[in-house]
Amino acid sequence: MPLLTLDSLDLAALVASRVCHDVINPVSAIINGLEVLDENVDDPEMRQHALELVRTSAQSASAKLQFCRLAFGASGSIGAMIDSGDAEKVARGLIENERTSLVWDAPRVLLGKNKVKVILNLCLIANACIYRGGTVALVATGDDTEFTYSVEARGSNAKLPSGIPALLEGTPESGTIDGNSIQPFYTGVIARACHLSLNVVLEPELVAFRGATQQTAEKSEAEAA
Repeated sequence: MPLLTLDSLDLAALVASRVCHDVINPVSAIINGLEVLDENVDDPEMRQHALELVRTSAQSASAKLQFCRLAFGASGSIGAMIDSGDAEKVARGLIENERTSLVWDAPRVLLGKNKVKVILNLCLIANACIYRGGTVALVATGDDTEFTYSVEARGSNAKLPSGIPALLEGTPESGTIDGNSIQPFYTGVIARACHLSLNVVLEPELVAFRGATQQTAEKSEAEAA
């Protein structure tokens, strides 16, 4: 199947739709909490419940916006470098909870923003593969020039939706892209743009995404020969 390409305006619109989808739920919850506060001025218990709803929803919205800024946004000028420590911070804010832990084993270095986008988007996909909870683990080595990575999802019934590999490769089975499929498709687009390979590995209770810069892959092949 030929590689699918999207008009830049369509790609931007679909990515923006995905970001809005991620943020709308906590924002709506904040509005609901404020309405409860207005309607229950004299009920201390309801006010406490509403304040807790507003607080947790605001934290969720903030975590999602900070993550989306690095994973989807411009994050500085064209060609900008991003501190991998900032990527770890936003990933922890979004992924870590009572059911899922994040292991981040990577040097703190400056990486091209597109490489950071790839890593964060793969963490997002990995997290969705363990809906019952588990561990998302990033292991990365090298710097912006010679970079290798592995993003793994481990957990009970870890499962990668069947259409994801084709979307990552830019060859969706349906031949089209919508708001539900744009995120993995976008991940593949960014990986190709910054010359990162992206391989999918499936094992019992494991979904892994692994790759490297073209220069690193060529070096490894030469050493193996």
